[in-house]
Amino acid sequence: MTLVWGATFVVIKNALAEITPLLFNAIRMTLAAIALFVIFRKKLHGITRRAIISGFVVGSFLFLGYQFQTTGLRLTTPSKSAFLTGVSVVLVPVFLALFWRRRISHWTLFGVICAFVGLYLMTIPSGGALHGINFGDVLSAGCAVGFAFQIIFTGRATTHHSFAQISCVMMASCATLMWLTIPLIERPHMQWTPNVLWAIAVTGFLGTAAAFTIQAWAQQFTPPTHTALIFSLEPVFAWMTSFVVLGERLGIRAAAGAGLILAGVLISELLGSAKISPNEEMEQADDKLVQSS
Repeated sequence: MTLVWGATFVVIKNALAEITPLLFNAIRMTLAAIALFVIFRKKLHGITRRAIISGFVVGSFLFLGYQFQTTGLRLTTPSKSAFLTGVSVVLVPVFLALFWRRRISHWTLFGVICAFVGLYLMTIPSGGALHGINFGDVLSAGCAVGFAFQIIFTGRATTHHSFAQISCVMMASCATLMWLTIPLIERPHMQWTPNVLWAIAVTGFLGTAAAFTIQAWAQQFTPPTHTALIFSLEPVFAWMTSFVVLGERLGIRAAAGAGLILAGVLISELLGSAKISPNEEMEQADDKLVQSS
């Protein structure tokens, strides 16, 4: 799924020259929602109120992540936006520890640190581009918070409800919220060019409908911290695509960053895996939360 996101970066970048960002997000989310409702229509029979609420919560955080990211990108540099978005890798274990009293293994924590340093080396040019914090940086940081909670609540939701139901409600909620906020944030316009149509089709079906459904299914078996680490590979896959399609070269600094991200993922997966299943971990976390309440 992360490979798909990284590989479609070039496609999206080309399309955004002919369509406004928020409109693009709303259209692809709507297309994804329609596709999921058609595919999983039989699994939606008997959906419970709790499943709808859980799906809406996940969709709301997905909406916040995308809207903060897109709006913030207009006011800050792409390198800072990419780095601040990747901060979700660190926020997931922090939020789990703060709100759910979840303990993270030392190896997993070491993997998170490696991936975080790798993100910095890969996305921030030498000389440091993080000085001079502006409003776009604040919005990009909000994006990281949104995506971090989306990962956490997806894991919680799919522990108790059908991943198909959660995916459908999540996508419909996200699309609805996007359409409601577009008039408040931008003046939407688009050109019906092959680049735009191709980008909408690829990201709508593959990068959104398929990708987030796979995430919902996979998080039944993968802890949220490991999911966040795997997501940190997106800039690595984006560079691979740029290298193949555009011939973009990777400098020593960025190559070291890519290596650290990969090392962080491998360390976490191979040495930091939990001794109990992710489902049991999330259930224990939920039980502790209920008891504390």
